[in-house]
Amino acid sequence: MDARDPELKKELSATLQARKDLGEEYESELVDSFIEKVTDRVDSRVEQRVRRELAQQQTSFARADRRPIGPPQPSARFARYGFAGFTMVLAIPLSAIGAVQAGTAGLFITWAGIVGVNLAQGLSSAWTKNRHDED
Repeated sequence: MDARDPELKKELSATLQARKDLGEEYESELVDSFIEKVTDRVDSRVEQRVRRELAQQQTSFARADRRPIGPPQPSARFARYGFAGFTMVLAIPLSAIGAVQAGTAGLFITWAGIVGVNLAQGLSSAWTKNRHDED
């Protein structure tokens, strides 16, 4: 919406003229009516811009710019090492609990579980990467 929109300028002039003709007792109704017209105009312009932006995004996506719309996904390296780091942090209290509850066997079982979870996550990442490479 241009600040020098001729239609809006006409509406404002008509509203001011109506205020002069009708008097101050109708001022709030006249102002409300003008504000409603301005709001409608702004809404339509925003809607046009949103439609234009969506069309541009869809067009760029369709042109093999295969980046999905949304928040960026973490890199595979970060996901892999982040998960491994997280399990190592959890390994400390889990090792203590396993050792206290079941002794050396509990410690081995705990670490077998930690290694198993990391192995499963690594294989899952590799399988997902291979599937994406095939596409």
